[in-house]
Amino acid sequence: MKAEFTAIIEPAPEGGYWAICPEVPGANGQGETVEEAKADLIDAVKLMLEDRRGDMMRGLPADAITEKILVS
Repeated sequence: MKAEFTAIIEPAPEGGYWAICPEVPGANGQGETVEEAKADLIDAVKLMLEDRRGDMMRGLPADAITEKILVS
């Protein structure tokens, strides 16, 4: 799956950078460089989406229809 998200990256007061993704509340990253903070944020977004998908799938009845959709 590929999707486009927004990364907001700011200098951290203690040094380095921190990053958040407004489309995925709770996903954040940090790093010594902008690239490290962005990579950490990407990992966090992936983990958050996998976790949320897992939570939703556990509660589905056996006869639920599951299909992939394309949103652009």
